Amino acid sequence: MMALNDQQTAAPVIALHCSGAGATQWRQLGETLGTMNARYALIAPEHYGCDSAGPWSGERAFTLADEAARTVEIIDRHRGKVHLVGHSYGGGVALRAALERPHGVASITLYEPSAFHLLKGMGVRGAAEFAEILAIAARTAEGVVAGDLRGAASSFVDYWSGRGAWSALRPSVQAMLTRWVPKAPLDFRALIHEPTPASAYANLRIPTLVMRGEHAPAPTRLIAETLPGLMPAAKLIVVPDAGHMGPLTHAQAVNAAIVRHIEACDERAESLSE
Repeated sequence: MMALNDQQTAAPVIALHCSGAGATQWRQLGETLGTMNARYALIAPEHYGCDSAGPWSGERAFTLADEAARTVEIIDRHRGKVHLVGHSYGGGVALRAALERPHGVASITLYEPSAFHLLKGMGVRGAAEFAEILAIAARTAEGVVAGDLRGAASSFVDYWSGRGAWSALRPSVQAMLTRWVPKAPLDFRALIHEPTPASAYANLRIPTLVMRGEHAPAPTRLIAETLPGLMPAAKLIVVPDAGHMGPLTHAQAVNAAIVRHIEACDERAESLSE
């Protein structure tokens, strides 16, 4: 876990990375928050499959609740409320953590959360996008089972970042993703089989900002556009020119939106308490 500001008085911002990434995904966000008079402290826990967290224990079938447990523990350790930020898989984890500790969360910011279980209840369009996710999940799992970890990682990256994205990566990054990719099928399964019904999100009356890239993949585009209709205090914005990896490729714009949302939520809460 990376904490870029550990001051006790700072409000925690828990940022959850996407599949295949790590805490360093949020380094620029931490630098931005660090310039704000130490008001906020970035905490970026890493998911199972990362070097710091290690592999899943394998003691039972892996679930999204298992991944969210570390975030829930962080929320429980803090007296005040925390701000949750999540990208893709991290967005799915953030939603699960918020459902478990709604009274401990001051705001939520999600960039294309991969809450794939929601697609199953979205009619014909949802069925088509769900089939697309099942296909990439199966292709990735087949590569892992066959021992073709590099091939599995390559198809995973090219799906989310566009054709040719894998070839453009540095060899060291390719090697890291090849080591990580056995965790990918667990991530897909946890997101697809998450048992939370769509109606449960109406209980999250937490100010929520949902973002998607202008060029978002169809499944996460649909999820991002649907969530504001399920969550009473959610709104959607589109990041121009960005795709699914906007928090990395368009970090300045995405981080600015995150900070604006967090600050606005805190200002609103302070005005109500006066």
